[in-house]
Amino acid sequence: MKNFALLGVAGYIAPRHLRAIKDTNNKLIAALDKFDSVGVMDSYFPNADFFVEFERFDRHIEKLKRQQNIQLDYVSICTPNYLHDSHIRMALRRGADAICEKPLVLNPWNVDALQDIEKESGNKINTILQLRLHPSIIALKNKVDTENKKGKYDIDLTYITSRGNWYHNSWKGEESKSGGIATNIGVHFYDMLGWIFGDVQENYVHLREKDKSAGYLEFENARVRWFLSIDENSLPNEIKVKGQRTFRSISVDNEEIEFSGGFTELHTESYKGILKGNGFGLIDAKSSIQTVHDIRACKVTSQGEKHVFLNEKYK
Repeated sequence: MKNFALLGVAGYIAPRHLRAIKDTNNKLIAALDKFDSVGVMDSYFPNADFFVEFERFDRHIEKLKRQQNIQLDYVSICTPNYLHDSHIRMALRRGADAICEKPLVLNPWNVDALQDIEKESGNKINTILQLRLHPSIIALKNKVDTENKKGKYDIDLTYITSRGNWYHNSWKGEESKSGGIATNIGVHFYDMLGWIFGDVQENYVHLREKDKSAGYLEFENARVRWFLSIDENSLPNEIKVKGQRTFRSISVDNEEIEFSGGFTELHTESYKGILKGNGFGLIDAKSSIQTVHDIRACKVTSQGEKHVFLNEKYK
């Protein structure tokens, strides 16, 4: 049984980490969040100590080690994106391995610095790239690896997940803190595409607004037209009439890849791999971090193939 701490326990994604810690038969000894609406802990680790101030949390971890010889093995990080770098460093200083939600960090040079710290500490930095564990995505990778297609695959990626006005008034609405739409809701898709189709060769942005973004990515083996949005008005009409607020689609050579189910279990699968020493690390994450950084940095252009939604809705 390993000892865990969890940072950001009041956040949206934290329950998946709580469940993963419990399902892998480990123990949460402490949790931190500036917000105290954390009743979800009662369903998993009601006896874990909880703090709303980092200084008291950090002091508690130190006292457990010195007074009770209780060593922290892992720190799970579910805090806002811009804090990941700092909290990963804290975990390694405490002699623990880090398990960090995506995006691991916001900039590729942060990865370089963390590689040095990881080497010095002897501890491991892991990130959650759960799409790599999804059966449908694994099947697609196996297909691509074995069929030796001539020419590149044609891919359309569409992800619309409706968010209310609160989004823009939270840290997620500040690009300096979240990385913007493409980073916050798209980074795991870019990771998945790079994992399957190779390195990015071209990267163009066609639309960049506070609630939506679109562009074109060309990988070694694929041409990808992508569209991401948190605006419910972006939803296709057939989705709206069903009362649904989310639309997720990936088509490869006009063939739809079904991967809508099974997401909630993939964090537990991620933890199982991490506990066996097979987690996804800094090198795995760096390519997608570079991609989203470049999407933020490049100017909007008309170059590259456009997503069909741009032709239909944003002429």
